[in-house]
Amino acid sequence: MTAARAGAPDGTARVPFGARLAAAMDDAGPLCVGIDPHASLLAAWGLADDVAGVRELSLRVVDALAGRVAALKPQAAFFERHGAAGVAVLEEVVAAARAAGTLTIVDAKRGDIGSTMAGYADAFLADGSPLAGDAVTLSPYLGFGSLAPAAELAERTGRGIFVLCLTSNPEGHEVQHARGADGRAVAASVAAQAAGLNAGAVTAGLPMGSVGLVVGATVGDAARATGTDLGAVNGPLLAPGVGAQGAGPAELAAVFGDARRRVLASSSRGVLGAGPDADALRAAARAAAREAAGALRA
Repeated sequence: MTAARAGAPDGTARVPFGARLAAAMDDAGPLCVGIDPHASLLAAWGLADDVAGVRELSLRVVDALAGRVAALKPQAAFFERHGAAGVAVLEEVVAAARAAGTLTIVDAKRGDIGSTMAGYADAFLADGSPLAGDAVTLSPYLGFGSLAPAAELAERTGRGIFVLCLTSNPEGHEVQHARGADGRAVAASVAAQAAGLNAGAVTAGLPMGSVGLVVGATVGDAARATGTDLGAVNGPLLAPGVGAQGAGPAELAAVFGDARRRVLASSSRGVLGAGPDADALRAAARAAAREAAGALRA
């Protein structure tokens, strides 16, 4: 599997992220594997909790799974905790995945306003930035409009964004389920505004837009309870919580309903726990992809 190029500063055509991701999901299955080199996983792999250990684990995952899953998702926090040297490893991971033709979603969950948001956009979405994968996760809770610099830059460079919408952490409902003066839940508003940004993809006949949502695979009936129309988004739905966190086929089908063909199931511990052996990692990823496809592509 070879992912088409994201940014193309030499003038060659840019294929939008949503179209590239749809093709990768059809080819390798609807699975994204997280690269989360946290202390306990490093210990389980027999590696030290230092930059060398983070680099060893992360590049082993890329070597084992690149070309075999739809996307890889390095969690920025586990690299940043080691300072500048850790960030350099994240840059190396993004470059290695790109060289192997595999899409990367940098899980950074950035969110701010004005020039600061524009700075985050330059870091994670601009052509030539070593931190720029194919997409980045963002937080809309300073107002969806605050994401405009990132959304605009992603569109120009053929990259994507995933916006937090319905998350599985117990505190999330305090904001996401809250209702404004118009009676609409915050999560429903986030989904509707994402759908608006994807309207051009519908007009262009693309398989889906490049503005996605993050929706936890274990949120149960939260979409129905908040009136959040996931099917209308016409963009990818990144679903953390598959495997080790408890979501199986029944949960995925219940959460996403008719929108499940656009779901990219994300598994970290469920796959990485099989390491460090490369064959074991590949077997775990194959099993997770089959399970996700059975729930999401039926």
